[in-house]
Amino acid sequence: MTFTVLANQIFKEAIDKYHVKDDVTQEFSNPYKKEEKLLEHLLYRKCWIDTVQWHYEDIIRDPNIDPVSALTLKRKIDASNQDRTDMVEYIDSYFLEKYTGVSVANGATINTESPAWGVDRLSILALKVYHMNEEATRTTASEEHKKNCQAKLDILLEQRVDLSTAIDQLLNDISVGAKYMKVYKQMKMYNDDELNPVLRGEK
Repeated sequence: MTFTVLANQIFKEAIDKYHVKDDVTQEFSNPYKKEEKLLEHLLYRKCWIDTVQWHYEDIIRDPNIDPVSALTLKRKIDASNQDRTDMVEYIDSYFLEKYTGVSVANGATINTESPAWGVDRLSILALKVYHMNEEATRTTASEEHKKNCQAKLDILLEQRVDLSTAIDQLLNDISVGAKYMKVYKQMKMYNDDELNPVLRGEK
């Protein structure tokens, strides 16, 4: 089983589990214990964060949302974005540890993004596939709507194949030393009391 086959299976599992209740306030439970299956644990948690945030983004776009509720939700989205970034860094740390003993070949190159940022896009793509499929099969939708959504779904499925192939190839290249990992922390400034002048109390 390739890495992305595993990842896509876990993403589907997390998304399906969320939609049993389809409630952003539901309790999170990870079926994969990090002591036993660390990678699976990280992937499931990553996709769950993305899934909840997807629905936060739907809710906040309600034109009739109460402004106070919208501000509260915006804070939750900000916190979710930080959690999402943290999970990407945890997944990259996993790969750094896994490939730490690989001898880098002469002429090895670096990729434009780390493996985990590719995983981030793959998780979001899983959500797009799920929700576009919902629209393509929604019984209350017009035939034209369903046809248009099916055409978009076909493109998303093709995109998932291409992205999965690229991620697997990148991990293979890293494993044999043809590429090397170099991970930069995101260094987000707006959540930091010392780096954001508003939080620092400056006008």
